[in-house]
Amino acid sequence: MPDQPAAPDQPLIAVQHLHKSVTDSSGTLDILRDIDFGIDAGQTLAIVGASGSGKSTLLALMAGLDTPTRGTVRLRGQDIFALDEDGRAALRGAQMGFVFQSFQLLANLTALENVMLPLELAGQPQARQRARQMLERVGLGQRLGHYPRVLSGGEQQRVALARAFVVQPALLLADEPTGSLDFATGAAVMELMLALNREQGTTLVLVTHDRQLAQRCDRRITMEAGRIVAMN
Repeated sequence: MPDQPAAPDQPLIAVQHLHKSVTDSSGTLDILRDIDFGIDAGQTLAIVGASGSGKSTLLALMAGLDTPTRGTVRLRGQDIFALDEDGRAALRGAQMGFVFQSFQLLANLTALENVMLPLELAGQPQARQRARQMLERVGLGQRLGHYPRVLSGGEQQRVALARAFVVQPALLLADEPTGSLDFATGAAVMELMLALNREQGTTLVLVTHDRQLAQRCDRRITMEAGRIVAMN
């Protein structure tokens, strides 16, 4: 898919009247209710709220990993739910990066191989060189051949950041990126993530309980019971 910039008069990603409901034998549960906002290219946005407020569901919908009951998400003007599952997967590979609280590294791959993987899957050239450079950028140049099991939590999260940023995504989605780290390690990872965001001009959307991290972002959305209750 061509890597076209967003038009000047439209956000890079637009969430449009998004609803998500699930139905079981006990009835219908509304998880998201009329979520509507846009994010400009290069902005950082924190989504905050109590557990169960719908934050992670919203992030999954923005990535096209789940489908809405109503409404849609547009990335650079493209309705991602007009694409089939394979089309959304291709869009994610070309345009998005992900950082998870649980790191989601492949245990049988070294740090270098974990970071090379998205480049190789996308058929991009010089995967080894680019992955090495990114790991050096996050301070892991001496840990290239180490497997996740021998890396600390902070080191694993830095590998995850390198893997997310190495493809230079237009949009990076992060789900509690510092949630499983101690305060000092989480603060260091937070600084690194925001520095990489500035360097690459990536649009960053993160779900977090960390109010300090949220305050570092350009904008904040507060969710409660599936609705946006504050936006600034």
